Amino acid sequence: MPNKSVRIGGASGYWGESAMATPQLLGAGVDYLVYDYLAEITMSIMAGQKMKDPSQGYARDFVQTVMGPLLDDIKEKGIRVLANAGGVNPVACRDALQALCEKAGVDMKIALVLGDDLLMKKKNLADMGVKEMGSGQPMPAMMVSLNAYLGAPGLVAALEQGADIVITGRVADSALVLAPLVHEFGWSWQDYDKLAQGSLAGHLLE
Repeated sequence: MPNKSVRIGGASGYWGESAMATPQLLGAGVDYLVYDYLAEITMSIMAGQKMKDPSQGYARDFVQTVMGPLLDDIKEKGIRVLANAGGVNPVACRDALQALCEKAGVDMKIALVLGDDLLMKKKNLADMGVKEMGSGQPMPAMMVSLNAYLGAPGLVAALEQGADIVITGRVADSALVLAPLVHEFGWSWQDYDKLAQGSLAGHLLE
């Protein structure tokens, strides 16, 4: 596929960034929109929100401010969306977005990629001798979030199953861009040069 191209729009680089990028990118002929909302401090803020209200802990602005007004346009243009807007509560994020789609009468297939939340495995990890990477200190007694950085495979699987929107929690920032490239170009997970190029593109877009 030497002449094939994929246009990916990086619509968010952090939680709280302006929502103006999305309508601008919709007019630019993109195939995918990707949204990165999560930093380490963001995860702790979202974890605090979820502790106060179990229905929270995700990027609510992604659902209400970004996606809500533009669902018709995104669907009409056939643009696919990947976002780590799920934060520490991806299920709630998916449910809120699904409810919004149903209210608007827009049929979107929304996929969830889970597995990053390791908080319930904290004791097992500590018993295995997992320590703080830099200092060698044991895990603190109190933790509000404990998340692994997932890679692109789960996102690719969701795209291959026909997802219009992929919601996840903690993933490597670059995975949000690498996944569409792997999906569109059929790259092998052993083609390390291509994967490195796609990861670089992901970091640049983010």
